[in-house]
Amino acid sequence: GFALGLVVATVLGALTGFSARVRQVLDPTLQALRAIPSIAWVPLFILWFGIFEASKVALIAAGAFFPVYLALMTGIQGVDRKLVEASWCLGVSRLGTFFRVIVPLSWPGILTGMVLTFAHTVGEFGVVLMVGGNIPGVTRTLSIAIYDDVQALNYEAAGQTALVLVAFSFAALCITYVLQRRVLL
Repeated sequence: GFALGLVVATVLGALTGFSARVRQVLDPTLQALRAIPSIAWVPLFILWFGIFEASKVALIAAGAFFPVYLALMTGIQGVDRKLVEASWCLGVSRLGTFFRVIVPLSWPGILTGMVLTFAHTVGEFGVVLMVGGNIPGVTRTLSIAIYDDVQALNYEAAGQTALVLVAFSFAALCITYVLQRRVLL
């Protein structure tokens, strides 16, 4: 779900950030959809995709979409238009300008969107729990595992699972910050 939301948000964020015409058409609709809380999507996703994995993937993708979309669109819009026009005057194509000028200059915004999306999708597990519940042998999220261990008074296992989640989150954030630092230096 995270990867799907990231890919779709990257494509649409790049298009709306780069082209004013595309932004005029797509952005109002996407902003209207952003105002809908995640919990309100649950019944629709269950109707459209069923109660199993597809609805959970769609819900996480929807939650992952907006932070990346907004960060990427604003990051691209923040690139100095004079640099883009200078690239075009030097004979670089629109696609070449996008990859050689716009993407490197908007990279901090892209990474910020990825961090926000990661935090948001980790938080979406509570909503996923509502969609799929704990179906033995089918669904099992880390939040459910921690809850089950605490209910069984197995605090050691709950602590270990929580530690794994914290370590994973910390590693993901460290990698993101290292990438951002490498780009900015």
